[in-house]
Amino acid sequence: MSAELEKISVLIVDDNAHMINIVKTILRGFGITTFFEATDAAEAFDIVRSDGPDVIIVDFQMDLLDGVDFTRLVRTGDDITNPFIPIIMLSAHSERKRILAARDAGVTEFCCKPVTAEELYKKLCSIVNAPRQFVRTSIYFGPDRRRRDDKHYVGPFRRKTDEGRESVESLTDETTGGIKTLDFT
Repeated sequence: MSAELEKISVLIVDDNAHMINIVKTILRGFGITTFFEATDAAEAFDIVRSDGPDVIIVDFQMDLLDGVDFTRLVRTGDDITNPFIPIIMLSAHSERKRILAARDAGVTEFCCKPVTAEELYKKLCSIVNAPRQFVRTSIYFGPDRRRRDDKHYVGPFRRKTDEGRESVESLTDETTGGIKTLDFT
């Protein structure tokens, strides 16, 4: 696995410089050497647009624009070349409502602080070895939020909306290198 990790670039977004250094130290232990750093979401958004990192690690709670809002911008921004970029969110607050907010914004993985090398490694391995399909609905774009496959499901309708149920279509987006997405439009 470390050979694959050596090739990736990581953007670390946190308003705490000490936390950025901790995360970089952990990632260096995995063989990662290419980093981008941002201390706020606006700076991070510019880096995503210009440098195109392979993975983003973002803190949940930041001033002005938090990690949830930043994730939504990355997933839906008109000038983002890769809205499929994996995003790992870090948070010292692990209440269910925060985890659900992160998930519903399009976060790929979630780690609680204090982050451990083992936990961060598991999340990176998940992103590299088992990428999830992306889902697009009228109100959501991001990785499929379901973590298990229901073997008993037999119908075309998988999700509810205010208007009723939407059907599922599979499609392949050229920008994802063949990653299938689900489209509900």
